[in-house]
Amino acid sequence: MSLEKYKGIIPAFYACYDDEGNISKERTKALVEFLIEKGVKGLYVGGSSGECIYHSVQDRKETLEAVMEIAKGRITIIAHVACNNTKDSCELARHAESLGVDAIATIPPIYFRLPEKAIAKYWNDISAAAPNTDYIIYNIPQLAGVALTPSLFAEMLKNPKVIGVKNSSMPIQDIQMFKRQAKMSGRDIIIFNGPDEQFVGGRLIGADGGIGGTYGVMPEIYVKLDELVKNGEFEAARVLQDAANEVTYTMCSAKGNMYAVAKAVLKKRMGVDLGGVRAPLLNLEEGDEAIVEKAYELVEKALAL
Repeated sequence: MSLEKYKGIIPAFYACYDDEGNISKERTKALVEFLIEKGVKGLYVGGSSGECIYHSVQDRKETLEAVMEIAKGRITIIAHVACNNTKDSCELARHAESLGVDAIATIPPIYFRLPEKAIAKYWNDISAAAPNTDYIIYNIPQLAGVALTPSLFAEMLKNPKVIGVKNSSMPIQDIQMFKRQAKMSGRDIIIFNGPDEQFVGGRLIGADGGIGGTYGVMPEIYVKLDELVKNGEFEAARVLQDAANEVTYTMCSAKGNMYAVAKAVLKKRMGVDLGGVRAPLLNLEEGDEAIVEKAYELVEKALAL
C-alpha cells in the first residue's frame, strides 16, 4: 500500500457559511478550487478548523459532499468524522466512505475521561464502519484532554487500517516517538506535523507532511516550506517559517476567533466571502479589521521571500 498520497501539505479546511450562517456549498467549492490551484497535496475536512464540534451531522455531510464534488480524484481527502458519541461518528464514517475519501480521522471522545480500552473501542468501531478506508488518529491532548499514549497506540496498531497520526501535541519529539514505535511493531505509518508554528522542526525530526489550520490562508507558503525542507535549504526554510509564524501570531491577536480572521484574509485573497464562524466562537469585533489588514499584508510580504 502506497502512502505517498499523504506526504505533503494538507490544509485543515474551513467551514464556509452563507449570509444566514448555514453551510454554503457554493462557497465551500470556491475554497476547494482556490486551494487546489495553490498546489496543496490534499485537504483535511471537518476538523478543528472546520468548527466540527459546533456542527450537526447534516452540516458535516453537506460540507464533505461539496468538497468531494470538486476534489475527488484531484487531491487527497481526509475526512475527520469524530463526534462525541460512537453512533454519529460511525454514520459520518460510512458517509465519508460512500463518497470515496482517502482516509477518515478522529479525535478521542472528549469531556468524560474514558479509559484507554473505551477509547480504543470507540476508534475501532468507527474504523469498522468504513472498512475499506484508511484510518488516521488525531492526537491533540491540549484540547481533547487525553493523549495518545504508547500503550494506546500499540493497541491501535493492531488495526491494519490505521496508517497514520495527525500529531498536534506540542512536544516535537512525539513525532519521532510514534515513528519509532510503529517501526518496532513492523508498521510503516504516516506522521503529520500538527502545530503550524513548528512545521519545519516537525519535518526535520521525521514528519512526512503537515495538516494545519493556518495553511489555508497561505497555502503557497507552506507548499514552499515543504519543498525547501525536501531540498535541504534549511536556512531559507527557517526564514520563511518565521514569516509564516508572524502571520499566525497576528491572526491570533484579534478579539474575534482566529478562523474568523482567516476567512476575512481569504476574502481579500480570493474575492469570496466565506462567512464568519459558528457561535459560540466569536466573529470579528471592533478593531479586528486592522489585524485582518496586517495579516493580509504579512502574507503578501512572505510570498515575496
